[in-house]
Amino acid sequence: MSRKHIAVLCANPALDVEWRVDGVRPEEKNRILEERCWAGGKGVNVARWLRWLGLRVRLVLPAGGAEGRELAGALRREGIPCEVVEVGAATRVNVLVTDPSGRQWRFNRSGPELRAREWRAVVERFEAALEGAALAVLSGSLPPGAPADGYAVLLGHARRVGVHTVLDCDGEALRNALAAGPFLVKPNGEELAAWWGRRFRTEQGVVRAARAMSKVSGGWVLVSRGPDPAWLIRAEPSAAHRARPPEVRLRNRLGAGDALVAGVCRSIVAGEGPERWLRGGLDTAAVCLGCEPGRLPARPAGERLRRAGLRT
Repeated sequence: MSRKHIAVLCANPALDVEWRVDGVRPEEKNRILEERCWAGGKGVNVARWLRWLGLRVRLVLPAGGAEGRELAGALRREGIPCEVVEVGAATRVNVLVTDPSGRQWRFNRSGPELRAREWRAVVERFEAALEGAALAVLSGSLPPGAPADGYAVLLGHARRVGVHTVLDCDGEALRNALAAGPFLVKPNGEELAAWWGRRFRTEQGVVRAARAMSKVSGGWVLVSRGPDPAWLIRAEPSAAHRARPPEVRLRNRLGAGDALVAGVCRSIVAGEGPERWLRGGLDTAAVCLGCEPGRLPARPAGERLRRAGLRT
């Protein structure tokens, strides 16, 4: 496996806070039994799982205020190398509410508004991180104040310096970035349907939409669909791979898509074929689903995956 690093951009990080409650009742007092906090945001989650899988990471993110300092401190304590671009506005705080049955409600803020010079500093830091990278990941929403083509510009730079990119975002950021040619895009089923403009009634509808997205991007499209089979599609030259996720005892869904991205990246930089990209991503996501939010298994990656009955 390559010992080069993977450059990861978390353009809109967050402090994730989980409230464990005894129930959620409208117009009544809801008691918080336990509260805990950790560094969050999709790119942060990807970096966390990449480190667990044994890869070198250069994580770039903006952070500001007391919340930003707490975020940076949490990353240092986890041992996740990060390059922080200081911004004036405070980093957002997202709240996850978990009831005794394991049901979860997520409340995400849009994030702090970045000034033009702050976004330029983020871009410059990430472009520097691309030097010598084996792969680059752009994951999560763009913060308010960032240009709508923010990801497209970074994807274009990565192509010029010869670094493959993995893109995981949705909405306008996704639409604007596709034509810039990411090597692989990872929408979930709902994100793909939003881009396609209609919901899917059949699995073949998912495949058609993924193939259409691939025609725009010119690369691979990996569609995750929760417990349903995932698809890895390329339009030209035509290729399609399907795999069902492993059955796991579900403890949490937060960050599973980010763990999937990390597993895919591990297989790509290891020089494995597309079928293994898909399998490696689903295997890593399965481990995440069995963990508490924001936490990693104690065992090393290879041992944990083997004990789960998953291939490495």
